[in-house]
Amino acid sequence: MDKWLKDARAFIEKKTTQNIIDIGESFPHATKQGHYDKESPQWWTAGFWPGILWNVYHATNEDVFKNLATQLEHKMGYLLNDPNKVDHDIGFMWTLTSLARYQITADETAKNTSLLAANMLLARFNSAGHYFKAWNNWHGTDDNSGIVIIDSMMNMGLLFWASEETGDPRFMIAAKAHCNMVLKHFIRSDGSVHQMVKFNSLTGELIEKLGGQGYSENSSWSRGCGWAIFGFAIAYHYTKEERYLSSAMKVANHFALHLQQDSIPLWDFRIPLNTNDTKYDYRDSSASAIAACGSLLISQYAPSEEKRFYLDFAKDLLKRLYEHAATIEEDTNHALLSHGTSHWPEKKNLDTGLIYGDYFFTQGIYALNGINNNFWLGDSWNAF
Repeated sequence: MDKWLKDARAFIEKKTTQNIIDIGESFPHATKQGHYDKESPQWWTAGFWPGILWNVYHATNEDVFKNLATQLEHKMGYLLNDPNKVDHDIGFMWTLTSLARYQITADETAKNTSLLAANMLLARFNSAGHYFKAWNNWHGTDDNSGIVIIDSMMNMGLLFWASEETGDPRFMIAAKAHCNMVLKHFIRSDGSVHQMVKFNSLTGELIEKLGGQGYSENSSWSRGCGWAIFGFAIAYHYTKEERYLSSAMKVANHFALHLQQDSIPLWDFRIPLNTNDTKYDYRDSSASAIAACGSLLISQYAPSEEKRFYLDFAKDLLKRLYEHAATIEEDTNHALLSHGTSHWPEKKNLDTGLIYGDYFFTQGIYALNGINNNFWLGDSWNAF
């Protein structure tokens, strides 16, 4: 094993141990001057800090990580009593909390919580458009009933798992319908990805394709590519439908083609480059971390002559992150990775630490250290 992989693991465990004190029972999203903010348990990123803790617990067997992860899950529990308090990111939130706990501890309460979350997600399915509604009408006037975003692909794993766990085909049928819709409306022929699509919620008809968190409706938001790579790889894992694997590979190839040789990816692969205006020139380390985890999973299923490419690509992404973004020399910085870009169009959290970047970096580094930790894969999670 390469020394840098061992060093990266040690770095993760040292930083996470310190963050038990520095972050504790809060729900971080982005750093400000190196310190993580404190979001509501209702925010979509609530599961990532517990997910990091479950990763480290699984690697070290030290109860301090398990205990805090469980406490954080319990603080989120009230959300499952009211469907108006959660959106499609139920998948993100409970895959990395209750489902991770069930997979590691076999706790039946955690299993039941995960199934409750899956049922709440299933209730968001729009049968006319074959999609899962992304958001609620949070402010009373915004009609979000027809909005779908590429991030949704990562929420399908909870449904696939629920179908396997219960034998109820409804979860699988709805998740596959959503994946097929994403293939049709989000994935371009060159492997780039739309971030947001709007449908008529009554008829299911396409209304428009939007830029969302990307530079424009025709651009290539790098984190969105990461969501598609990993999301479709997960879909293939559960269904073995070749179109899902080929789509994951196509987007990964697009990502690899546009990655700069000596750095981490731009936040959008199609920002204007013929300008001296540096306002566009932000990187997104989280995009690399997500794409790396997806590419690792692709490498398990790709044709034999292509397996090595995706494995090496994932390793290269993670090594670049360790060399160019890891906060190794910054003991007071809560984040594992710097240089994340959360939402450039709204100028939110630019060149900062992002908890989901930290999570996927952790998952990827542990996987390359031979520690099986892919909570997205349900009962067969150790296939990584």
